[in-house]
Amino acid sequence: MLRIHFTDADLARVQVTSRPDPLWETYFSLHRLQGRRNLRRYGQWHRTTRQALHEKGLTAAVREVLLPLYPRGSYIPDFLTPGAAAEGLQAGLEAILSAPRSRVQREIGMLARVGSVPSWTRRLADTETRGQLVETIRAYHDIALLPYRDLMQAHHDADRSLRARALLDDGTGGMLAGLGPCIRWLRPILEVDYPVDRDLHLRGRGLTLVPSYFCQGTPVALADPDLPPVLVYPLRHQDPDDGHTGAPGPPARLCALIGATRAAILRASATGATTGELARLAGVSAASATRHTTVLRNSGLLLSRRHGPSVLHTLTPAGTTLLNADGGR
Repeated sequence: MLRIHFTDADLARVQVTSRPDPLWETYFSLHRLQGRRNLRRYGQWHRTTRQALHEKGLTAAVREVLLPLYPRGSYIPDFLTPGAAAEGLQAGLEAILSAPRSRVQREIGMLARVGSVPSWTRRLADTETRGQLVETIRAYHDIALLPYRDLMQAHHDADRSLRARALLDDGTGGMLAGLGPCIRWLRPILEVDYPVDRDLHLRGRGLTLVPSYFCQGTPVALADPDLPPVLVYPLRHQDPDDGHTGAPGPPARLCALIGATRAAILRASATGATTGELARLAGVSAASATRHTTVLRNSGLLLSRRHGPSVLHTLTPAGTTLLNADGGR
């Protein structure tokens, strides 16, 4: 169990990252690559990525370099998931390169104490070896994650919409309570299912929440309690379909393509809307709105996630492209 202790100052400093963290996604995607669980969710990615890594001659590098550093156990070196990665892959890789030698040695030593690691990992304290690692991470990212960037961002945006609604409806505590089944808000403590027992005192530093597309199961926090506090949690990929007013009407060409009601629903979903809100906007019953959102979702244009008793709908990359392509002419 992980217990995160909040003060009132911490509650005022909770934030959700604006985009996927490329280095946390690297870590979790390597786990998904190793196993065959949840292939219904990741199956196409799993097959495509393994094939692409093989074709590019990177399978051995992933197996011999990355997997030993990103194990499935209870610890990974914090220097591999720096906060700078929130600004993008390049910033994150530069932070790995610039990590102090003493810190790298200490964290690799901790990794060796909880599991077996190759002898070469001790050389990561040297900048040259770390530079080779960085290029391997970059090559893996470009194959495994870059082609899915828009999809991950769409899921990330949908999750942020959920958190924003929870914050407006129920305050910070309500938002924290809704992060997932592994997380419980018992003010002033956030309890998180965790492989080890630990306490994290925020001490006024706040908490950065990082939704992750490839994370499964329990959330993850940085091991070093003195680093800026972070909690990475799994995105909700699937929810049953259940339904913003004042949006301008959809363009005529879009209406001709998918029908006026579905076009209006698609347009309103750009900023996130529940089934009930979509029904009021389109002038149809909730049952009719549910049928329309089901068609749009099955066509790859909408994402739907449960928010309390309602379901929140947001656009997929394909939905955004369709809306922008028509409206921009």
